[in-house]
Amino acid sequence: MIIKSYDLKNNLKTKTSIYLLYGQNSDLIDEIINKDIKNFFSKNLYTYEETEILSDTDKFTVGLFNKSFFENEKLIIINRVSDKILELIKDILKKENNDFKLILKAGILEKKSKLRSFFEKNKDLIIVPFYEDNYQTLLSLAQNYLNENKIRISIQNINYILEKSKGNRISLKNELEKIKNFSKDKPLIEYDDLLKIISSAEDYKISELTDQCLAKNKNKTINILNENNPSAEDNILIIKSFLYKLKRLKKLKEEIAENKSEKDVISAYKPPIFWKDKEIIKKQLNTLSIEDIKKIIIKVNNLELLIKRNSKLSNEITNNFILETINQPSSLT
Repeated sequence: MIIKSYDLKNNLKTKTSIYLLYGQNSDLIDEIINKDIKNFFSKNLYTYEETEILSDTDKFTVGLFNKSFFENEKLIIINRVSDKILELIKDILKKENNDFKLILKAGILEKKSKLRSFFEKNKDLIIVPFYEDNYQTLLSLAQNYLNENKIRISIQNINYILEKSKGNRISLKNELEKIKNFSKDKPLIEYDDLLKIISSAEDYKISELTDQCLAKNKNKTINILNENNPSAEDNILIIKSFLYKLKRLKKLKEEIAENKSEKDVISAYKPPIFWKDKEIIKKQLNTLSIEDIKKIIIKVNNLELLIKRNSKLSNEITNNFILETINQPSSLT
């Protein structure tokens, strides 16, 4: 059974034992798990990777159905699930037991996914798609937060915050928290205040690096690489910056393909593109084809997990990707 993400909290009270949360918006999935789901289970929380479970399904099943005197209800979260876990889920459903809640977390599941199809058709299961945040959802999130905390700020400055957050709701909430702390002595937040609160040299370097790479400005990109020695956390931020800017380029390309002028498309984009960024974006649009952009997005999606698993090699992984990107011939040339 398919439900909306905002209905998930209410459905935790039902007899349903197994939930599948999937989609691009991993930040919102984690937010709802931490804010809503875990509050129902202050104790007895267990977290696994799918690979751990599949390496010994018998051991997992015994632990799942084992009733301890000290455990009234267990919450089990399994990360990065795929179709491989489907047979285990079918086996679990054959046994009657409501003393646990099993949360399956997945990334993008295509329509042909057997796991997704099974959950959608089974009325005793719940599946929740988590779609990517868009400008309107992030704007609403920011406005609600600012109103609740009685912080006065112009819509133009809210757009600046959204731009700096790069479409990431966790980054947005972090920036809003900074603004809240700053606003205790100044309830009206001006643009100059935001420059002090949000901007940093590291943010600038990361943004400049990703911009120059996507514009295939080889010398400038290599110079920035040589001047910096980022940490594993910085490399994750670099990857997120790439992903945000690539998705923006993809959307711009799609709009232009509808016989709209490049200038009009860039001017109408939400959140608004600041004048200082327009020239580099134009160069990126004229350097990369829509096919190029889609291929790089696929690579970037795989890089974040690779870096998290190999933090000591994060610089090498990120640098290799950047060098490969600037040296890859564009299909437009």
